[in-house]
Amino acid sequence: MLKRSRALASVALIAVAAGMGAPVWAETLQEAIALAYRTNPSLLAQRANQRALDESIVQARAGLRPQLDVTVSGNYVRDYSDAPFTDPDSDSASASIGLSQTLWSGGRIGHGITAAEADILAGRENLRDIEQTVLASVIQAYADVIRDAEILRIRQANLGVLQRQLEEASARFEVGEITRTDVAQSEARLAQSEADLANAQAQLSVSRAFYAAVVGQSPGDLAPMPVLPGVPTDFDAALDVALVDNPGIRAAGYSLHSAEASVAAAKAEYLPSARLTASYGGSANDIGQFEDIADNTRLVAGATISMPLFTGGLNGSRVAQALERANVAQINVEGERRSTLQSVSSAYAQALSARAALEAGTEAVRAATVAAEGVRQEAQVGLRTTLDVLNQELELRNAEITLASARRNEYVAQANLLAAMGRLEGADLDPTLTVYDPADNYDRVRNRGALPWDGLIEAVDRIVAPPIMPANDAADAPIDQQLKSEIVQTAPRD
Repeated sequence: MLKRSRALASVALIAVAAGMGAPVWAETLQEAIALAYRTNPSLLAQRANQRALDESIVQARAGLRPQLDVTVSGNYVRDYSDAPFTDPDSDSASASIGLSQTLWSGGRIGHGITAAEADILAGRENLRDIEQTVLASVIQAYADVIRDAEILRIRQANLGVLQRQLEEASARFEVGEITRTDVAQSEARLAQSEADLANAQAQLSVSRAFYAAVVGQSPGDLAPMPVLPGVPTDFDAALDVALVDNPGIRAAGYSLHSAEASVAAAKAEYLPSARLTASYGGSANDIGQFEDIADNTRLVAGATISMPLFTGGLNGSRVAQALERANVAQINVEGERRSTLQSVSSAYAQALSARAALEAGTEAVRAATVAAEGVRQEAQVGLRTTLDVLNQELELRNAEITLASARRNEYVAQANLLAAMGRLEGADLDPTLTVYDPADNYDRVRNRGALPWDGLIEAVDRIVAPPIMPANDAADAPIDQQLKSEIVQTAPRD
């Protein structure tokens, strides 16, 4: 039995070494965050999505600029009538270049620009949300690896203690101090410890794989978890920050502004529009003499004002549709507020619970250590049985594992609380981090193709445009006070 136990322990140690086959170096949480910030696929994909969304402002502002097109056509006509002196076959060709410039669209272009800008701002908040989700996953993966490595160490230590206990029990059985039952009890606990060790190794491998997927490399010798900056100690303060900085609330507010701008743009379809047009070109009565076009050209320039009188209900339907979408956006703002209230309350409660478990676990380990040593000494003089020793060792190991789990749970709960508040971005966790700024790409593409009179055309187009709420006023609007008071009253306290 002793040889089999040693063999299984050797196999377990080999598995640990194989699982940690990556180069071993000290890693800090900041290094893991920096690597994930640069390489995490989810974060990189969202940044690319945001850059694609930035192009919507270019498309919206394109309506301020002239449109230039070239048209070349050729026609063949076969006349089947019986008219005398008529050539039944004829052909013609034409070529022209046309230019048009919108002077006023009733606000459609201006509101389209407003909607695009609001969508881009909402996209930035979604990027913040993804960033916080990724960094929360990094923190969880980091804490999981440290916890599972500690549990594996505890299981290995327990296996060594039980092996020595079995050796002592076997020796005492040989001299008749204890019975065969005592030896069997030691053997049973040793076998269970071997199974627990295998489970601990498997769990560590799972956590290491999750760490590698989120961070981008296998964990080495991880440094202790540092104190997270900005963790609140007051629930009301945490809630107030969340209602302002939570990316979900802010994104919903910007989406509402985009929907309101879309309503105004739909209503602008009832208004007239004005355009300048010009064309230059010519025609030839024979395709074979295409060069005659140059001798038969003309220039046409003018202004056009158009006003819709009847659209078969199309404009009215578009306005109704836009209003309902704005209604949905308004409801989503309240939904995001309530979701944030729940997230903050839940994370705060979990942090308090884990802190209490950590304090209790620390005391439990201290007391169990003293008790285990006392029981071992009492067993040597016959005051305790082998089962008493085994039970006390099991209680000590369980207390140590509970303490390791509580330490991890408190840390992850604090990270989740910061994420719910909107305070878990890269710069919040590592001030030295080179931060990705989505505004850089926006500033680079916004004026692509701009012409000197863009600003004038936009100002004219907004003359009769109904006012739109300034960015994110809806997100900052007061939440339902009864709902907030109920959440605050039921929130856990220190």
